[in-house]
Amino acid sequence: MIELVSTERCVGCTLCVKVCPTNVFDKGPDGIPSIARQEDCQTCFICEAYCPVDALYVSPFDLPLEAVPTEMELVEANLLGSWRETLGWGKGRTTLAELDTTPFIDRILPARR
Repeated sequence: MIELVSTERCVGCTLCVKVCPTNVFDKGPDGIPSIARQEDCQTCFICEAYCPVDALYVSPFDLPLEAVPTEMELVEANLLGSWRETLGWGKGRTTLAELDTTPFIDRILPARR
């Protein structure tokens, strides 16, 4: 479930607002999205994956956390934007497809040159 939008990192691109399939966010007057309907979050991680500056934290749990970690705690634990990093989205990151060693993967990926 979405737990945090970092006002320090967010650049106001509103991609999270646009990609959220359940309309969880509202664009704030300052351009920074706010979590308006947390109970509608489906924990799909799409918003976190699309955030270009790793400004979102989606908890893997389906209920709001009783004690939401602070932004500093999330940064120190390398959790802020961690799903995007896991996927390999963003400059300088290795994609999951590049790491895949499944025997059939060569049949669906283009040949390496």
